[in-house]
Amino acid sequence: MSSVIASRRYASALLSAAEEGQFLDEAAEALNSIKETLDHSRDLAHALRSPLINGDKKTHILEAVFSESVGDKVMIFLKLLAHKKRAGQIPEIVNEFHKLLDERNGVINVDVKSAVKLSDEQAKDLVNKLASYTGKKVRAKMSLQENLLGGVTVKIGDTIVDGSVSHQLLMMKKSLLAGKL
Repeated sequence: MSSVIASRRYASALLSAAEEGQFLDEAAEALNSIKETLDHSRDLAHALRSPLINGDKKTHILEAVFSESVGDKVMIFLKLLAHKKRAGQIPEIVNEFHKLLDERNGVINVDVKSAVKLSDEQAKDLVNKLASYTGKKVRAKMSLQENLLGGVTVKIGDTIVDGSVSHQLLMMKKSLLAGKL
């Protein structure tokens, strides 16, 4: 089974269990803490991915690192992952969990790149228009990309809406070269 499929299945199982057991917020916070710890500890991440360390040892490592910071139910989930030889996939499982949680809550992540820093009012207006366009709550990640010359590009999932000046100039050039005006 592919690691992406497995990560999604484990994340889905945890999400379902957390909803039924009414510990969804606790699980989300614990998974954020786990992901942050793994992002800041390369040695821990390598140990969990290592095929040379057996599942029991990985279980002990997970207990030693996370038993104080996560709840019992999330700890049981981590032990299950170690037992099933999926401890190395914890970061991917956490990412999938958050994607599923966002889907459940109707939240969509959007990347916005602009040539200049948008004012708070402009950013809020753009987010409101994107929310109206998508019909979902928008979590926007704003960034600068000076080579756009002007305007913005918006990436929603696999769709890119390019309203940049550089894109419009490129389209005009193609049109002129093709003899269409």
